[in-house]
Parts: sequence; structure tokens; C-alpha cells
Amino acid sequence: MTAILTGDIINSRSVEPQEWLPVLEKSLALLAADRSGWEVFRGDSFQLEVGVDQALKAALYLKATLKQIKGLDVRISIGIGEKNYADSKLSQSNGSAFIHSGEAFDRLKHKTLSFQSDDSSWNEIINLFLDLISTIVNAWTPVSIYLIQKMFDNPDFTQLQLAELTKMNQGNISKALKRGGYDEIQKVLQYYVKNNPL
Repeated sequence: MTAILTGDIINSRSVEPQEWLPVLEKSLALLAADRSGWEVFRGDSFQLEVGVDQALKAALYLKATLKQIKGLDVRISIGIGEKNYADSKLSQSNGSAFIHSGEAFDRLKHKTLSFQSDDSSWNEIINLFLDLISTIVNAWTPVSIYLIQKMFDNPDFTQLQLAELTKMNQGNISKALKRGGYDEIQKVLQYYVKNNPL
């Protein structure tokens, strides 16, 4: 079983590619196990393969990195399933994970996050969580986005360590993370890993 994330950059034409493409590629490289685990194609579309337990966190990490660029957002579908054929290009590989990811992506119209697997009950639960998370993510302030991304990069950091890293006041960090719903997002990620039936 594997997870395939399919995505594209919202409003990519309004920002010069040199501003967002290196950020996207660096994030994908950080999340994938190796270079064969990610691909950017058609200019602003991408696919990423990660472990099933990492799928939701990877999608939110990509949101946190790309939303730091003014005017941009990212649309991402998560497909969980098998990988029956592995090509040197991820977009040419195949299996139910790819099919689920593609079908979930095709359903993204007014939403920016979607999930699909063989388990319809789990799909319903996770898509409900994604709808709620999207409400939080859409209200992220620039400071919240920056700090949440730093916490994703350094998951074992305390707020004091984060204050030292960012040269920000710990009280302001606490407020920004609270406004950004960081604790609630972490609870959803923990629930996803703990209760994942796949």
C-alpha cells in the first residue's frame, strides 16, 4: 500500500515560476523517499509518493510552504492503494493508488483537499476532516503559515526552541500557532495515523 498525492498550483500564472517552482521542488524532494518519488509536469502539476501514514501530513506541509508565497495556494488529492507498476517517471506508474488519486483530484472543484481509498467509510471520515481543516487553513495568516511550516520541519521542537530558531517572541508564537489551529491539526494527524484501517 502506498499514498499518491496529485496536485497543482492555484494562481500559478500570477506569480513568476522562479518564485514558486524551487519551493515546490524542494518540498517534494524533502517529503519523498528518493528522486523517483516525485515529479512536476505540465508546468504547475505534480505527483508525490509517500507512506500511507505520512499522506495527510505531506499534503498540509505542501499547503504551508506554498501558501507562504503571496497569492498562491495548492490543490491536492490523496489516493491510497497499491502500486502495481513502477516506471522511472512517477506519472507513468500505475495501480489503485494512482487511480484513486486521479479520481479524487477530478472531484476537486471548490475544494482544495480530497481523499480516496478502497474504504468508503474511511473516505467519508477523512474528507470530513479535510473540509474542516480547509476552513482553518484558508484563514491562516502569513505568520501562522510560517510558524506551522517550521513546526512541521521540527516536530520535536518546543515553542521556546522555535522562538530561538525564528528570533520571535514565545508569546507571539503561541498566539500565532493557536490562531492557525496547530493543535487541532496535530490531533487530526494523530487520529489519522492511529485509526487508519488501510
